[in-house]
Amino acid sequence: MDVVDALNQSLNNIAFPSGQAHILQIKADFLKVSNFSNVFGAIDGTLIPIIGMSEDDEHVFVFRKGFHAINMQGIVTADLKFTNIVCTYGGATHDAFILANSSIPEVMDQLPGGGWLLGDSGYPLRPWLMNPILASQTRQEEKFNESHIKTRNCVERVFGVLKSRFPCLHKTGGALAYTPATCVRIIECCCRLHNRAIEEKLPTPVAGQVAIYFNNHTVNTQNIATAVNIRNLIVRRF
Repeated sequence: MDVVDALNQSLNNIAFPSGQAHILQIKADFLKVSNFSNVFGAIDGTLIPIIGMSEDDEHVFVFRKGFHAINMQGIVTADLKFTNIVCTYGGATHDAFILANSSIPEVMDQLPGGGWLLGDSGYPLRPWLMNPILASQTRQEEKFNESHIKTRNCVERVFGVLKSRFPCLHKTGGALAYTPATCVRIIECCCRLHNRAIEEKLPTPVAGQVAIYFNNHTVNTQNIATAVNIRNLIVRRF
């Protein structure tokens, strides 16, 4: 754990970009994927299996499929790098709750030049977060959804690559046999090493055999009218 903590302190490579040039480059990279403009990041959660516990708060770590896990929220760029992670919640915690209780809403409200995160139906529609249209009725809405899925897919690819690089993070490789607090430090370290691997252009491992679990069933929160209007304007571009 001394090595893990040293790497977490020295690899300062998970942070939202603040410079305008860097923000514009991120948006340009996402635009190339499937012509979805003004995207600042793709967001999702993934479950990191851990060994079962007997403490009073054990229930918050039990995922609905019956195993213990930490639900890690990640925001990534089109080149598969993490710009933000939250890995302090148990597997029973919904993705939308983790987002609402993180610093992301405030950060996105103040993002220079504005922009959107792309999330699946496990997240609520917000002026800064675009989710898919669940019941598309027009060809434009279908094209919006198609572009949304292709552009957001990078976050699922990142999770696959991360768990292929570090088998301790997925169920087929076992589970982290430590306290939740220690597991969080290990997960953070793996994410920072992943970013370093991307920076150094190391070969990307094949993630075809990795079991990826998500806690992203559809959320039923009320959409904000402003966010609905923004999404409708985006749909018109397709």
